[in-house]
Amino acid sequence: MGRIAVQGLGKRYRIYRRSREQLWEWLSRGRRTLHRAEWALRDVSFDVGSGESVGVIGLNGAGKSTLLRVLSGTTPPTEGTFWVEGRVAALLELGLGIHPEFSGWQNAALSLRLLGVDEARIAELLPWIREFSELGAHMDQPVRTYSTGMQVRLAFSAATAVRPDVLMVDEALSVGDAYFQHKSMSRIRAFREEGTTLLLVTHDAGAVKALCDRAILLEGGRLALDGAPDAVFDYYNARIAQREREAAIEQSLGLDGRMVTRSGTREAEILSVTVEDGEGRPARFFHVGAPARVRCRFRLNREMACPTVGFVLRDRLGSDVFGCNTFHLRVPEEAGTAGDAFEASFDTFLRLGPGNYSVSVALHRARDHVDENYDWWDRAALLQVVPGEGPLFTGLAALPVEAALRRA
Repeated sequence: MGRIAVQGLGKRYRIYRRSREQLWEWLSRGRRTLHRAEWALRDVSFDVGSGESVGVIGLNGAGKSTLLRVLSGTTPPTEGTFWVEGRVAALLELGLGIHPEFSGWQNAALSLRLLGVDEARIAELLPWIREFSELGAHMDQPVRTYSTGMQVRLAFSAATAVRPDVLMVDEALSVGDAYFQHKSMSRIRAFREEGTTLLLVTHDAGAVKALCDRAILLEGGRLALDGAPDAVFDYYNARIAQREREAAIEQSLGLDGRMVTRSGTREAEILSVTVEDGEGRPARFFHVGAPARVRCRFRLNREMACPTVGFVLRDRLGSDVFGCNTFHLRVPEEAGTAGDAFEASFDTFLRLGPGNYSVSVALHRARDHVDENYDWWDRAALLQVVPGEGPLFTGLAALPVEAALRRA
């Protein structure tokens, strides 16, 4: 069975300003140092027991992918030790381990050989790989002709053709289509039930909560938290909210006019936008149907009647899901002078399908921003809706539904 033990793991990269400096440094035989050291991982320690599933989360650049590259043997560590027991299958970043000039058949066979599968067994598994990947005749073509989604299908199918003792999956699956993502997650879930040890790197809170017993949070290459998925994501939520608040304040203070996400006369300006949970805490992840509050702080830069405040919620494709404002909600106006600060809040329930959403906020006169736009902030806040305790469903809206079955 598969087990993982990591102790004091660190990975340092040498960063050169120009490629030729690496040669000059080597020729100097240690007399000149022309690089700067950058630690992608530092002093990381944890254990994963046999059959345990662990999600690795963190902001971009936190060291998640580097950790998987080290544990899979693709990259040597600079310091520390690690031990991985059992047959390991790793699905890392797109294109890694795939030869673009080889056909799908050849790449699949090569992946199986690297897993230690003998030739007779490879011949038995190749038809299954074609069937699971649904690549059909494309298996005869060189991989350089594949789309990114097709490459993901081939890589995942080959890596999971034989149940591994340890399965490591990076964000590669996120570029595939929704159908194959569901198919892949079902296979991973089946492996987990059969005792495979899972190490999953993802930003998808729903996947971690559904598949993993624990979650590990990396920050700046160091292990910040190791615990139950809910507890780790609560902390991650708070960290993201803190960074977003700081970024929002910095942007609104900058007012350099070159920000593509802002427009308007700035006679009134948005200071900050936060999305809060039902307890009034800034949050990034919400269960389907959970209460949420959009809070907007703004300031008047001249004497005027308090402007209309509106927000619009958009899906990951940028399509409007829902929008409203204080004018349509008949919130009483209040006059103010230059320098006065106000706060508007909108309470709602996120009866939405699982996915990523953005919140845009605007200050304007009367019914909409077409009349007179003071400040429009596109994608001022981001949030993710994840499955809750209710029944699973597909689509953009979580509509109340009941079912009945009887003999006709």
